[in-house]
Amino acid sequence: MNEKMTVGIVGCGNISDIYLQNCQRFPELALLACADAEPARAEAKAAEFGIRALPVTELLADPAIEIVINLTPPAAHAAINLAALEAGKHVYTEKPLAISREEGRRTVELARARGLRIGSAPDTFLGAGLQTCRQLLDAGAIGVPVAATAFMAGHGPESWHPHPEFFYKRGAGPLFDVGPYYLTALISLLGPVARVTGAARISFPERRIASQPHAGELIQVETPTHVVGVLDFASGVVATLITSFDMWAARLPYFEIYGSEGTLSGPDPNTFGGPVQLWQSKSGWQEVPLVQGHAENSRGLGVAELARALRAGRPHRASGDLAYHVLDVMHAILEASAAGRHLMPESTCERPAPLGKDECSWTQINADER
Repeated sequence: MNEKMTVGIVGCGNISDIYLQNCQRFPELALLACADAEPARAEAKAAEFGIRALPVTELLADPAIEIVINLTPPAAHAAINLAALEAGKHVYTEKPLAISREEGRRTVELARARGLRIGSAPDTFLGAGLQTCRQLLDAGAIGVPVAATAFMAGHGPESWHPHPEFFYKRGAGPLFDVGPYYLTALISLLGPVARVTGAARISFPERRIASQPHAGELIQVETPTHVVGVLDFASGVVATLITSFDMWAARLPYFEIYGSEGTLSGPDPNTFGGPVQLWQSKSGWQEVPLVQGHAENSRGLGVAELARALRAGRPHRASGDLAYHVLDVMHAILEASAAGRHLMPESTCERPAPLGKDECSWTQINADER
């Protein structure tokens, strides 16, 4: 593909550096501008990366920009996504797609009505680690998958994030902030979820910030911080998911899939690399070499794949339908906990196609996994 698609980034916070860097590495993308509610932040990033700084409204209206990448906090996702679509832009947003189902559904429907694309993080399932898992599953390395477990166990971001308060508000917490990585990984490997139940609690109503510049301040917790979900996949697989900001330490795998002939142990779904380990009766545990590139921090890979799909006239993989299904499942877990019963997600999605070996290559540089 020779023709680049032009990109503007809205939101110049903590996550923006890796997107700004990587968007300049993919041959599918031409990064033009950035914007932020705080103009000084946008100006600093623009100077660092050699692009223009614009007010948010001007970036959304700029006819030179084809794709808007939305890196704002979760509460602003829907408003920016909808405004960009109304302005005729394709959109790729950080996770989650929106806070509410209503906002997420409206976003996907508006994109479809306007003939535009809505894509969403996480795109880690396109990385070398999870694509290796996909290749092993498709090759029958563990036989027929029957069960899975997934664990995100930590003690919250208030020890390291400079502005951790939003992690404890509606639309965040461990399920909505980190859960999308795990759910997207599982759905990309096993297909859509058909039924859920769950249990959730706020273990500590207040959290004290340990990081600068707000060390010592208290956060009032408004969303569950320990969430357990049981997921029945349409394929028949039964999975257990735990996401928690309430564990000081744990010895748990990131995720495992158990089959009729073996076990697959996957990498951290919040990263692009490995390790990937496979157990088979004839060989025991072995680490499996990773398939194609993107083992380093490749955030923005989903944007490049969306651009390539647009030019080729085919569906993109980190799609709005996938992101909405993840959002729907997360809400269903919390609702099932409150109701004390199983619930059926209202949505479904297609299992994304595996990423081809030569798709979305980029300029190689030394980039740390962040």
